[in-house]
Amino acid sequence: MPDEPDAARADAGHGGDDSAAGAAAADAAAAELAPPPPLDALLDRWEAAWCGREASAFAPLCDPAVQYEDPLTRAPLIGADELGAHAELLWRAFPDVRVERAGERLADAAGRFVAAPCKLAGTHRGALEGLPATRRFVVVHGVVYAELRAGRLLRVRAFFDRYDAAVQLGVLPASGTFGEKALLLVRGFGLRARGA
Repeated sequence: MPDEPDAARADAGHGGDDSAAGAAAADAAAAELAPPPPLDALLDRWEAAWCGREASAFAPLCDPAVQYEDPLTRAPLIGADELGAHAELLWRAFPDVRVERAGERLADAAGRFVAAPCKLAGTHRGALEGLPATRRFVVVHGVVYAELRAGRLLRVRAFFDRYDAAVQLGVLPASGTFGEKALLLVRGFGLRARGA
């Protein structure tokens, strides 16, 4: 009967090879899904830079050759200085802007590519690309997709629904409303010659 305690420990998950292998496999799977802590810290600092109103805050986070794009940029912005100048436009238009994490961040196994859901919220109090202040509060959800080099942001692309933002600002009508149908009619959509 000397083998009974060993068998009992193995059955209880205290030393059996099967339980150790299962725990190791679970730990490996969890490690592949979660970004390493330095990556999370980098993304936290990235979001904080968008709220901090300090254009120079982007430089320590970015590779010197960083390229940035979002739905408001006409072409990729090159370098942290251009990125900081772009952020200053946002801060003038939305002086109370907040950018925060909005979900689980995903990274490839090597930590070279990352997708980070985020939420931007603020009140439109200044002109933005010729649009005068609407004084409306907006919440825009987006995803930042980035490529890293040596632990710094190399290529960054932010995606968000520009139409939804315009609806919240009162510039465009909401989807499915009479206003949207009228706008489409004026634009020539929905008009067909009879008999065609």
